[in-house]
Amino acid sequence: MEKSSKNSALGHLKLHLTGKVVIVGIGNTLRSDDGVGSILAQRIQDKVPYIVYDASASPENYLGKIIKDKPDTILLIDAVDFAGSSGEIRLLEGEDIQTVNFFSTHDASISLAINYLKNSLKAASIFILAIQPKVLAFGDKLSPEISGALKKIEGWFING
Repeated sequence: MEKSSKNSALGHLKLHLTGKVVIVGIGNTLRSDDGVGSILAQRIQDKVPYIVYDASASPENYLGKIIKDKPDTILLIDAVDFAGSSGEIRLLEGEDIQTVNFFSTHDASISLAINYLKNSLKAASIFILAIQPKVLAFGDKLSPEISGALKKIEGWFING
């Protein structure tokens, strides 16, 4: 269930954020665009009706908390190279991460985290909001494309 345009990915996401929702922002803010998930989590925390965690580059450290929360829906947000246009957004279901060909600096930990969560929370729906990065080099600035995507997603979460 892959959605590729910014508007359709976010529109489709709205249909799936049901019940008790946990959002997990993933990213290394010292690697340019890779930090987008972490930055988004920081910006929307306490501004949305969901539980939000900034897991930085270590989502595995939040698995216990997520399981204790007993969510109906889990949304992981991360910079993912799926060979799209810089700043492009795709919504992936948890199962899709096994079959979609992409690169993330966190892909092994995301796969392990999803498998662990699926085994622990069998009824929970798991989604990944994947954002195509432009730059993953060391640095603390986001590319203009990722900054634009970040503002769009942040606005969508805060303003509906």
